[in-house]
Amino acid sequence: MARAILELTGVGKTFRSADGHVRPVLDRVDLSLREGEIVALLGPSGSGKSTLLRILAGLLPVDAGEVRYRGQPLFGPARAIGMVFQSFALFPWLTVQQNVELGLEARGMARAARAAKAGAAIALIGLAGYEGALPRELSGGMRQRVGIARALVTEPDVLLMDEAFSALDVLTGERLREDILELWQGGSMPTKAMLVVSHNIEEAVVMADRVLVLAADPGRIRCQLAIQLPRPREPDGADARALVDEIYALMTSGAGRAARGAGATRPALAARLPRADVGRMDGLLELLADQPFDGHADLPRLAEASELADADLLPLAHALAQLGLVQLDSGDLQLSALGRRYVDGGHGLRRELFGQQLLAHVPLVAHIRHSLEQEASGQLPDKPFLDLLREHLGEAEATDLLHTAVSWARHGEVFEYDARAGLLRLPTGEDEGGEAA
Repeated sequence: MARAILELTGVGKTFRSADGHVRPVLDRVDLSLREGEIVALLGPSGSGKSTLLRILAGLLPVDAGEVRYRGQPLFGPARAIGMVFQSFALFPWLTVQQNVELGLEARGMARAARAAKAGAAIALIGLAGYEGALPRELSGGMRQRVGIARALVTEPDVLLMDEAFSALDVLTGERLREDILELWQGGSMPTKAMLVVSHNIEEAVVMADRVLVLAADPGRIRCQLAIQLPRPREPDGADARALVDEIYALMTSGAGRAARGAGATRPALAARLPRADVGRMDGLLELLADQPFDGHADLPRLAEASELADADLLPLAHALAQLGLVQLDSGDLQLSALGRRYVDGGHGLRRELFGQQLLAHVPLVAHIRHSLEQEASGQLPDKPFLDLLREHLGEAEATDLLHTAVSWARHGEVFEYDARAGLLRLPTGEDEGGEAA
């Protein structure tokens, strides 16, 4: 077995909110990245993927456990580890050449030497002739190539990629991914190992030698899967499709049990809700109920039929399972009896059923509704509920969670929200506040 370049042993990480509350983000994570391999990290929001990547880069310290680079403890940023970001992270006032040279300049390399190395990296990634261009003059795919060249120019042992293809359109992302794999297979890249954070299961199967699936709240490695298919891999091939199905099953195993099981433990008020739009939930239910699925589909086929990316489809499926409208397990989505009644019902019945399921299966919504019912005015400011969530979540996460709960509750006519005044209130039949901000 190849030697490990990067190792995490029992790593834990917590963040402290403004009020001093400690929130665990990672818990007892063991991970190794060996020479000659690409590892993909998959997991839902809240699983700590980006935090884990920054720990591996030496940008964040750990609160428990140990990080080792080539057998030695890693403290602070490692010069031999490069990182590619989702957002390109280019300086808009610098040319392609200048952006790529930044890391070399920071290391004190002479101008002529860094110009030569940057030029070679730019040519390697397919941007020869664009050295003098500014980022605004480049397409999204070309800007991401600049980010990759900037990471590679320092000849890192390890390349960390944080959803590097997700901001690109499908065809541009596929082309860039193929080019990276071609450089990797051809030995042109100085990098000896890559770790890729992704929301795209097919991308993980095409790229990786191992796939790690993370669980959330706090993040921990749920399972791992070795991929031994020869490269180049055809994503539509039978073997690749079977692996995609298997990973879907791993990522959805056990989903929805809390919604279905009569004796299931109710989640905490601050438990994250899937970021799922109600309109898209309805659309997915209707697609699932119609032919050719007739109420039952495996997620890869449903992804193709709906033209939804994994990052959109999985939260929708988890939300519907939490509400008891579908059963989700082993990578399959099946319409429940309640879900069939919902799809067949008119607008009023759908709202009624949706509201009933929210009160039964989303404790935050039930808590807000109960609190409003105790007020003579039937209304309360949103601040106490945000403060409650902030005890367990960061500021942005608390706000996102409340807004998701509000959008679902408004659809189910459980309560209304005046975004301008920051007021929650019992339904009046008229929603004057506009959309939740």
